[in-house]
Amino acid sequence: MARAQIRKRLLGVAAVAALAAGGPISTGTADAATAAVPKHAVTGYWQNFDNGATVQKLRDVPDDYDIIAVAFADATGSPGAVDFRLDPAVGYGSEQQFKDDIKAKQAAGKSVIISVGGQNGTVSVGDDASANAFASSITALMDEYGFDGVDIDLENGVNSTYMSKALKAVHDKKSDVVVTMAPQTIDMQSTSTEYFKTALAIKDFLTVVNMQYYNSGSMNGCDGKTYAQGSVDFLTSLACVQLEGGLDPSQVGIGVPASPKGAGSGYVEPSVVNAALDCLAKGTGCGSFKPARTYPGIRGAMTWSTNWDAAAGNAWSKAVGPHVHGLS
Repeated sequence: MARAQIRKRLLGVAAVAALAAGGPISTGTADAATAAVPKHAVTGYWQNFDNGATVQKLRDVPDDYDIIAVAFADATGSPGAVDFRLDPAVGYGSEQQFKDDIKAKQAAGKSVIISVGGQNGTVSVGDDASANAFASSITALMDEYGFDGVDIDLENGVNSTYMSKALKAVHDKKSDVVVTMAPQTIDMQSTSTEYFKTALAIKDFLTVVNMQYYNSGSMNGCDGKTYAQGSVDFLTSLACVQLEGGLDPSQVGIGVPASPKGAGSGYVEPSVVNAALDCLAKGTGCGSFKPARTYPGIRGAMTWSTNWDAAAGNAWSKAVGPHVHGLS
């Protein structure tokens, strides 16, 4: 995730479809498919590498995190296929110790998923063969390591037709799969973008889209105005694009760096994240932008990464975790 500056161009928000009036829409299928994930959840990426952040094992990840995304699965020589291998730098003596940590987190009510992509990811799913290879390799990793699902963090773009097909194939084999996404801001500016189309295509089992509200240029909010990153208005107005574009509130999360070192730009204090969540859920704590209605079912927040959080004394999760879990 934390990560190269994205293209600083704007897409219009014209194509954003309005949801039915009268409050958030509840999608029973989404809730049923993600029963293991709390109504309000915190997602954190766990680094399977050492980049200067605190090196930690899964067992060290604080309990404030409900979904732990292991970063990252890598491309193989076969188009669409991915694989995962522990980096010796994280300190596990064996893969079995890692698998035992996954089981322990799951026993504590957490979901542990495998993330695909990242800043340097080269996975491409652009035809039937690569879609099948992607689905088969993800389910194989779920079987091998016990992962609860998959996170899509392909920063070089996705093909909605074939990624949707691949994820539906995973869901067909693993009906309780947890599926998350971490698109860049520009990837969710309109329902016509490939990431947004993918999210809508798998809406019946999608868990949450934790868009990266950082490493971004200014973007359009759902009111058509332009907002700069690093503010409560940026978080709320861009979340509104997704909420009014057809995603259920339970499928929208706010993705931010855990510390200034976690991203090139766009860091906000945890208090700003909490204010944005309150604005969206309750209509309080807003800046100049205030949504036309509230979304009390909003899923929560995500951070890159649990390691950068640990390097800063877990200040992010200590502040945002209880706030997310306190949303009603």
